[in-house]
Amino acid sequence: MPDFPTPPWSRHGKTYEKTLIARGKWIDQNRTERPVPFKIYYPSPQDVTAGEKLPVIIWSHGLGGTRDGAGFISRYLAHFGYIIVHIQHHGTDSYLWEGKAGHPWDNIRAAKIPRKMALQRYQDVPYALECLKNGTDIAPEILDIMDLSTIGMSGHSFGAGTTQIMAGQSLGRGRRLYHFKHDDFKAGILYSPIPSFNRQDAAETIYGQIDIPLMHMTGTEDYSPVDNTDYKTRLEIFEHVDKAAQHLFILEDGDHMIYSGSRGQLAGNVNRERHEELILIASLAFWDAHLHHDQAATEWLTKGGFSAYLGKDGHYQYKSN
Repeated sequence: MPDFPTPPWSRHGKTYEKTLIARGKWIDQNRTERPVPFKIYYPSPQDVTAGEKLPVIIWSHGLGGTRDGAGFISRYLAHFGYIIVHIQHHGTDSYLWEGKAGHPWDNIRAAKIPRKMALQRYQDVPYALECLKNGTDIAPEILDIMDLSTIGMSGHSFGAGTTQIMAGQSLGRGRRLYHFKHDDFKAGILYSPIPSFNRQDAAETIYGQIDIPLMHMTGTEDYSPVDNTDYKTRLEIFEHVDKAAQHLFILEDGDHMIYSGSRGQLAGNVNRERHEELILIASLAFWDAHLHHDQAATEWLTKGGFSAYLGKDGHYQYKSN
């Protein structure tokens, strides 16, 4: 697969030839010095026109993952003018398997995730946004090109679930419902969405506050390595969100790990190059449509262009609000 597949629509934005990476670690003093490592993919400021500001996308990794996952997506997006900030969630990251005997997936399956640790993960996101706005430990050359009024969020698996929570999905059940909705996010991509564990309350109670455009990506072989959740179960969020435009992309034979750039315990994927190409194109089209408000990208997604591009390699569905 070429490093940068060409967008099939008449794209108005320019490209940026060189992508740079910055790493660091924020320390949240208000949460017992909780560390939040980050990794930023961004176009070289030398390629950015004076005064130009670029949209920012937060990336949240899956269970057992790190800030280094899904780099193929972020390098591609940076090439087309986005700044992607990967954050790492201590306690639900590689902490679950590093230095332990056996395969990482076996350790992840055996791990018990306390509710407090999940809540800490969700709090990492607004803390990261605060650090970006305050310029905490971010090089001036990056801050100068960030458009912090145009922010999206995305993530894989547990990271998709984290994105759903930030978009407005409720947490808990019954009288003990929590909301972490963050209004800074204009749109989001869910790579392997996670349906709510709340089977007690109505769908409107669980998903009713989600009011931003989302793209839901899954595949017909998208089984969770933790609990064997299948792709049909992952459609629940798409089916119940109706306050903003929603996009659904089901990748034929796509598995759970195709979005992270690694394989885990899964066998090799003979369709990997084509699958990654489709993931990249779909991601860019969505962000162009909903962060740049690019009419050509919007029409390509909503008027049959993407469906034709997919052919037999996937299924695409769009619903407006």
